[in-house]
Amino acid sequence: MIFKRVGDSRPYPDHGLTTKGWAALPPRTVRLDELVTTKDTLQLVALLNEDSTFFGDLFAHVVEWNGDLYLEDGLHRALRAALQQRNVLHARVHSLG
Repeated sequence: MIFKRVGDSRPYPDHGLTTKGWAALPPRTVRLDELVTTKDTLQLVALLNEDSTFFGDLFAHVVEWNGDLYLEDGLHRALRAALQQRNVLHARVHSLG
């Protein structure tokens, strides 16, 4: 099992973070098996594209809510890490109440 659970939506309330807000959060490592996805599909081109992070954040975005870690952005990064047999991912984590 790669992820704790595969979800298809964001069950947490809107956090209102902008790109600048995410960038202010320091990255840390999170275990893949502790993440709950918020998407159940992946664009294969995003997984295979080596430049997929060129225009975006280098780190995945994770929301911590009600004791769970939700992978909001960076599913392709997480799967790429799993394919490389890594069990952790560098992510920016935002904690909601």
